[in-house]
Amino acid sequence: MEDSFYEKASQIWHSLSKNSIEGVVDMSVYHKLFNAFHIGSYYYYIFNVKNISFEFVSPEINEVLGYAPKALDVEFLIDKIHPDDKPWFLNFEYKVNEFFKTLHNNQIANYKVSYDYRIRKNNGEYIRMLQQVLTIDYDKKGAIVRTLGVHTDISHIKAADSSALKPSLSFIGLNGELSYHNMNVKKVFKTSQLQFTKRESEILLSLLNGRNSTQTATLLNISKLTVDTHRKNLLAKMQVCNTAELIAKSIKLGMI
Repeated sequence: MEDSFYEKASQIWHSLSKNSIEGVVDMSVYHKLFNAFHIGSYYYYIFNVKNISFEFVSPEINEVLGYAPKALDVEFLIDKIHPDDKPWFLNFEYKVNEFFKTLHNNQIANYKVSYDYRIRKNNGEYIRMLQQVLTIDYDKKGAIVRTLGVHTDISHIKAADSSALKPSLSFIGLNGELSYHNMNVKKVFKTSQLQFTKRESEILLSLLNGRNSTQTATLLNISKLTVDTHRKNLLAKMQVCNTAELIAKSIKLGMI
């Protein structure tokens, strides 16, 4: 059975934390770091990477997402990520894992990880969330134990309902470290419902090039009925209403 979205994310975090040894969290120490975040309505949290759990979530989450801090766990929260953005989330976390493995111990706390995705509020509305994370606890071997994160609603800057805006990942260097913006990320994770068959890809590319069903059928030496059937299946798979939306969404997700 294929691992769930949460299980895939957990595997990445376990790899990041390795056999780390936990210390004690003093929240007062981290208040001075909040100036590194701030551009709109936000809440902050402490994430235990080793245990894959929130050790603290600020009460502002109720204002931003409509969820109570005490009722929140990691699996519940990441399940609210927009289905189209879940592969982005996993691929970003995979890239973060790879990046931090290249750092020396004295560099780990000098990088802020920043990326965005859409997430569903308690009222069903989607907003664009900017996630910014700093490492606050790690061991001598470089295994990350805890991170301090801030989730900020940036829908007023980057619309949550725009199909043309892709999530992006940056590593922001602090204390003189180099920054890396809009990173190219390998597509390691794809959701099964968004994977096209060879024939579906051929038909979609033909439609993208402006051919209708009859012309596509002639090009691929198949019947028009077969083309129309595949087109309907593609619309259902991508959860769109027409061919124009199908092409736009496929381009946005980098699938063609």
